Amino acid sequence: MKYAIVESGGKQYKAVEGSVIDVDRLPDEEGAKIELDRVLMIVDGEEHTIGTPEVDGAKIEATITSHFKGPKIIVFKYHPKKRYRLKKGHRQQYTRLSIEKIG
Repeated sequence: MKYAIVESGGKQYKAVEGSVIDVDRLPDEEGAKIELDRVLMIVDGEEHTIGTPEVDGAKIEATITSHFKGPKIIVFKYHPKKRYRLKKGHRQQYTRLSIEKIG
């Protein structure tokens, strides 16, 4: 099985050929083909290639499938006896990538 560890938006993801990953929102449009060039490690069966910090010349080709919002998270701050209550909601925006080729 061939997979790679890639960095996008300061976070690391495991990208497997033919699968989908959800990353933080990217500015490109749906259906656009992009290349992720921050590849930290490539594993092909028993062969491991580890970058210092990146693997030279390695790129991952992906297609943007959709943009969507994650679940709503409620942030509630409370100070007893002080009449302080603060309720906020947040929904993170994500981009779904379809991994086509690791190389």
